[in-house]
Amino acid sequence: MPTAGGKESGRGDAVVPTVLAVLRGLDSGPRGLTEAQAEERLLGSGENTVQDTRGASWPRLFVRSLRDPFTAVLACLGLVSAVVFAWGTASVILLLVVVSCVLRATGEHRADRSMAGLRELVATTASVLRRRDDDTEPVCREIPVAELVPGDIVRLGPGDLVPADVRLLRASGLTVHQAALTGESAPVRKHAADPPGATGTGAGTGVFEQPQLCFQGSSVASGSATAVVTETGARTRFAGARAGTVRHAASAFDRSVHGIAWILIRFMLLTPPLVLMANAALRDRGLETLPFAVAVAVGLTPEMLPVLVTTCLARGAALLARAYGVIVKRLPALHDIGAMDVLCLDKTGTLTQDRPLVDRALGPDGRDDPDVLNWAAVNAWWTLQLADLPVPDALDEALLDTADEDDLMAYDGTAAVPFDPLRRLATAVVRTPGRLGTHTLVVKGDVEAVLERCVLDEDERTRLRALAARQAEDGLRVLAVATAERPARTSPYTPADERGLDFRGLVTLRDALAPTAPEALGVFADRGVTVKILTGDHPGTAARACRDLGLPVTVDQVLTADRVDGLTHAELAALARGTTVFARCTPDHKARIIRALRADGHTVGFLGDGVNDLPALHTADVGIAPREAADVTRETADVVLAEKDLTAIAHAVTAGRRASGNIATYLRVTLSSNLGNVIAMLCAGLLLPFLPMLPAQVLTQNLCFDAAQLAFAYDRPRSSALGRPTVLGPRDLLRFITGFGVLNAAADLATFGVLALALHGLGTAVDEAGFHSGWFTENLLTQALVMLMLRPGRAGAGWRRPGSVACAAAALAVTGLLLPPSPLGPPLGLTALPAVYYLLLVAVLVLYAAGLLAARARYERRGPAW
Repeated sequence: MPTAGGKESGRGDAVVPTVLAVLRGLDSGPRGLTEAQAEERLLGSGENTVQDTRGASWPRLFVRSLRDPFTAVLACLGLVSAVVFAWGTASVILLLVVVSCVLRATGEHRADRSMAGLRELVATTASVLRRRDDDTEPVCREIPVAELVPGDIVRLGPGDLVPADVRLLRASGLTVHQAALTGESAPVRKHAADPPGATGTGAGTGVFEQPQLCFQGSSVASGSATAVVTETGARTRFAGARAGTVRHAASAFDRSVHGIAWILIRFMLLTPPLVLMANAALRDRGLETLPFAVAVAVGLTPEMLPVLVTTCLARGAALLARAYGVIVKRLPALHDIGAMDVLCLDKTGTLTQDRPLVDRALGPDGRDDPDVLNWAAVNAWWTLQLADLPVPDALDEALLDTADEDDLMAYDGTAAVPFDPLRRLATAVVRTPGRLGTHTLVVKGDVEAVLERCVLDEDERTRLRALAARQAEDGLRVLAVATAERPARTSPYTPADERGLDFRGLVTLRDALAPTAPEALGVFADRGVTVKILTGDHPGTAARACRDLGLPVTVDQVLTADRVDGLTHAELAALARGTTVFARCTPDHKARIIRALRADGHTVGFLGDGVNDLPALHTADVGIAPREAADVTRETADVVLAEKDLTAIAHAVTAGRRASGNIATYLRVTLSSNLGNVIAMLCAGLLLPFLPMLPAQVLTQNLCFDAAQLAFAYDRPRSSALGRPTVLGPRDLLRFITGFGVLNAAADLATFGVLALALHGLGTAVDEAGFHSGWFTENLLTQALVMLMLRPGRAGAGWRRPGSVACAAAALAVTGLLLPPSPLGPPLGLTALPAVYYLLLVAVLVLYAAGLLAARARYERRGPAW
């Protein structure tokens, strides 16, 4: 199969053959292929399509949900309960497993359906020159992009999507957007001229920088071209990026979940043997205590955790999709974006817009001179009006935005020499008012190119170069403007007339700030998220954008890619900690910087939109892409934004913090209470001649508590609780549940004393039903108290209308008080208690509440994420 195109060297450089060599290699010509040749090549090369990525089916997502560590732990407990014939416990646990998997599979399936509407990037038709046979003339017609083959001659115009990898044959004023491939926001100028050198080997530069080549996934910004297709389908650069994708590294959610799951597994494996051994040694009980031992292990487990985690994340994801158009493709990614404390991004399109603004107009003396801006606008206006294809570029639009149209129309344009990437100039020829018989050449373009054509001595030229260099180092784009008077004539003007010019001055332009960027940066600062800029731009340009946004960054504080190359991983991690801007970054540099930040203990998010951003997206804890990003980039990202807007990420961070905070609160409250109950059960089992609580009572208590704890999924913590990432750190969690669990156990043991005093002290025997009822009531009351007092951001807070958690805690307390004396009590082995018990229990609860407040204050002083 004939193919031809630029060959890449090992360092990413490319050698571009001449037009003649490409056409010979493809066995094609300027007249295009015949229909027979195209059909034969289509059979050999296959359709020009990029393999689509389809979401998993709902059943497959359901099965995948079973691999979640929390869900797997619960499923194992359910099976163990069934083995010991604890059918009630087994049924409830397995029901919770099914509910959790259904919720998670449904949420991710909904995200897949939303993504299905965003998968259209490449063109659907293309303009192609085809011949019926060798003797007929070629006809330009539209064909489906899938039918393109190497050797086809295609035509491109403004707004067209490049349908395959092509080599330009002819081009007129062609500029191309290839941000999807390179991340470069500004249109790139392209031309068909063969590279320097008789053999066409050209200088070794990056393949995307070659002006003779265009690639699938890019689009035409202005101009027109004729090109020959060199690669199609899976052999294009765009498709190659998809083939090079790798799996994500373990995210913050994955690490937290596995750490906490192993804590639970250790506790659950240790508890039943301890119960069995203690009862066998001290009470001479055998396997009849096995159901109780399993019930104790179940009592330690947060059965509602998979359901609550899925509900929290699914509610947050649904809110983001409905209110802000943000699609969370993978539910755990919402936790990751909430845990994110570093956000890496390029400045273009996020902090700044894809358009420049005029900053100043300077005369030759370096002072402000409005006449310079006026001449630059005249050049932009008339080169546009007299062009064959009137499509202004971004710099011309910025100049025209500052000009008054009436002032421009005072000049009568007669001719134009359009911009040429080799000359780096554009010239407009106008009649100046009051100057009959005279034409004025207005030249605008690259500083060096203009200075070379001006009448200046060498010292003056050097001074002006230094003036322009200072502006460029300050992060500004610089254009030079010059004029020349010529006798009026009717013959055409050519580049040869651009000589003997009078230098007028410089026009500087800066990037327009994104209107939402300052607000978003303020939210990130309030949320404890550090923004780091990873850009391929000049250090001065990046530093200038930061200063315009109020970020105190100087050029000296920018870390460039060449310095990154000389650092070890440890040195880079230490330097990245305090660096805000990284400039001249390649895709590999971005990925390495993110890897260093993660190794330093940060949870890192990355916002990217081009194929060149794939390595960084894979390396980050959470990858973020806008809807208009390249297809493969959207598929790789965990979160997809409706627009490239930082405020949407700020909303996602808030939603993630709420979901993660509620999950963390549930874990702290539930595990500390459960651990306290298990310690009390073990002590009571050794002290009492009967089981401290029947398996049915343990199950009922857990069901009541779990139902109340589901309210955490609907809680809205105060804004003060969202000020820093909530990380489910296994060590911090273990320290928390141990401290508060011992406190809870102390309250339970105090309740045992109260029961002995209330029942035995009144002359009645301490029977099983009375003990079970008293402890059952105290357990639900203390757990309701814990729900209220261990919520984040609530200690000492002012009154607020009761929310879902307060209502659930109240319902839990009422259940604990009313269930034992109700008709439902006797079937569960519960009975009514004397009034004195409730009086003594109030004293225990008051002391317990005081202990909780003291322990919480001590815990907060030690500074963990609450």
